[in-house]
Amino acid sequence: MISKQTIDKIFSTIRVEEIVGEYVQLKRAGSNFKGLSPFHDEKSPSFVVSPSKQIWKDFSTGKGGTAISFLMEIENFTYPEALRHAAKKYGIEIEEDQREFSEEAKNAQSERDILYKIHEIANEYFQNILWENEEGRSIGLSYFRERELKDEIIKKFQLGYSPEKKNAFTEFALNKGYSKEILEKSGLSIFPENSPSGIDRFRERVMFPIHSFSGRVLGFGARILKNNIKTAKYLNSPETEIYHKSNVLYGLNQSKQAISRKNICLLVEGYMDVISLHLSGIENVVASSGTSLTTEQIKLIKRLTENVTILFDGDNAGIKASFRSIDMLLTEGMNIRVLLFPEGDDPDSFARKHPQEYVEKFIENEAMDFIDFKAEILLKEAGNDPIKKAEAIRNIVKSVGFVQNALKREVYLKEVSNKFGLSEQSLFNELDIQKQITQNQTPKNLPKENLQPKLEIVPESVEQVDPIMFDLLKQENNLVNLMLNFGDVVLHRENEENEKYDITVIEEILHHFKEENYEFQLELNKIIIDSIKEGIQNEELRKGNFFVTFMDENITSKVVDAIMPLNDLENWASRNIFPPNYGDKISSQVEGDILIHKFRYIDYLIKKIGEDLPNQMNNETQYFESIRKITLLKQASMKLSEILGYSPIKGVYVNR
Repeated sequence: MISKQTIDKIFSTIRVEEIVGEYVQLKRAGSNFKGLSPFHDEKSPSFVVSPSKQIWKDFSTGKGGTAISFLMEIENFTYPEALRHAAKKYGIEIEEDQREFSEEAKNAQSERDILYKIHEIANEYFQNILWENEEGRSIGLSYFRERELKDEIIKKFQLGYSPEKKNAFTEFALNKGYSKEILEKSGLSIFPENSPSGIDRFRERVMFPIHSFSGRVLGFGARILKNNIKTAKYLNSPETEIYHKSNVLYGLNQSKQAISRKNICLLVEGYMDVISLHLSGIENVVASSGTSLTTEQIKLIKRLTENVTILFDGDNAGIKASFRSIDMLLTEGMNIRVLLFPEGDDPDSFARKHPQEYVEKFIENEAMDFIDFKAEILLKEAGNDPIKKAEAIRNIVKSVGFVQNALKREVYLKEVSNKFGLSEQSLFNELDIQKQITQNQTPKNLPKENLQPKLEIVPESVEQVDPIMFDLLKQENNLVNLMLNFGDVVLHRENEENEKYDITVIEEILHHFKEENYEFQLELNKIIIDSIKEGIQNEELRKGNFFVTFMDENITSKVVDAIMPLNDLENWASRNIFPPNYGDKISSQVEGDILIHKFRYIDYLIKKIGEDLPNQMNNETQYFESIRKITLLKQASMKLSEILGYSPIKGVYVNR
């Protein structure tokens, strides 16, 4: 178990904006950063990161918390996994509490955790074979060096080698205590009936580990080096609980910072394309690993940039098939350019032939927008055939229809109009036809959840909100929020004898709750208040930042809501608007909110006592005692109304 000292050191060292910034393209907005939610499709950014408070808040989903909770949410890490990941990033040494775990705790590891661990073990094994084993060095390492890869690049991408022996890794893993079942589920080993000792799936191949966004090994790609064997040149891990090829981009872990920094992603096909471009100093590149591009992969890129340049081999027979990828990228709101390398070249060979500056300038100058690219491919195929030429233009207009922004769509159609000498009106008419065709096809192609729901009459909710309880809960939350935000602020007060004294916000509100003998209506607020009281006993004032590190999602979410209000979504200063800040008049705000809470609590008590009156009709003493209490409470309520300047009839505060 990670020691408390290490956990404290991790939380005091890590920066939420740095960790979140690896997953979300953040832009400065006043004192905060903003970006598009990584948890929800949106066009306007509602994801806010506060460096001063070291928290994040996703206003589109309601989620929020610390850097650690963000890692847990986006990577599906457990709490210890998120801590270890952060510690590794910041070079913090993990100290473990030396304590014995029960058998139940040892067995509590999920199958998913074990799959991650076996892939980590396999990755270390294949790397060790490559560097330390004679067969690995003479075959695997020699191959990589023939491809002109330097040792630092080989280590950066954690390349390895799986030896010729049919069950070398399987035997190694079984000896480590991993079961046949988990080896089979991981896809690393196969156990056919005629070979009960198992077979390594990737034997006699160089190994390319496939990492998650955060760097965990999810699976492998493997290339066979012998030419005389009738089998696939490349072999990938099968789908497992942790590896779904449609959700992964090769090289994203190594390239994410460069993509975000340069605000453009180069998209290639193969592992070696990514590695060779990195070798030449071009690091903003990922590969779809031979699979058709998917919506999930596009969303991974979109976290970092909306600009994509697709790099194609000069003699790639699948170029035309790539049109589907272009349409998908356009649908997701991406800006696309396409580059065709000279015939006989691919990104790998071109990067090895030329220096970095030449390659970068070639990509920048030779990449064309998708209209020019499609026109070049389709018109070359159409030749002088007017029917084929019309079909080619129709295909280009169809792609323009996938552009989500109306202004961009119009600009692209003008470009098509100028390029082919066609009237804009005829192109807009064709676009309408293509949209109609797409809409007619929608029910066949889209899942049911994407279809427009039918209109239906929604029955009125039977449950009515109790206005008295609503007002009380609102004010209870207001006071707790003041404690979380300004708990340690010192207020200067005077008592009835005009004697001056100082008191913190936390102490004044706690005194009010105690004086009223107040029973908390919300369990979360009770937990927070009990913890604040415990802190005072230990001479510690516990504000919001204390609670955001709680491993209770409900507490964390509530506290983040309190200390990052909706106002943080807007950068008003950029528009020369300077509204008053929450807490500018904290002294009068605390005083006023306590009185309003007292007022709402009296209303609640009157209602509660009144509801019990019918049950007291047979007990005259008890009945008249309740009437007396209601009378006294109403008198107190009237006095508070005068102090607050509140009109119960109008429901407004006259002087507030």
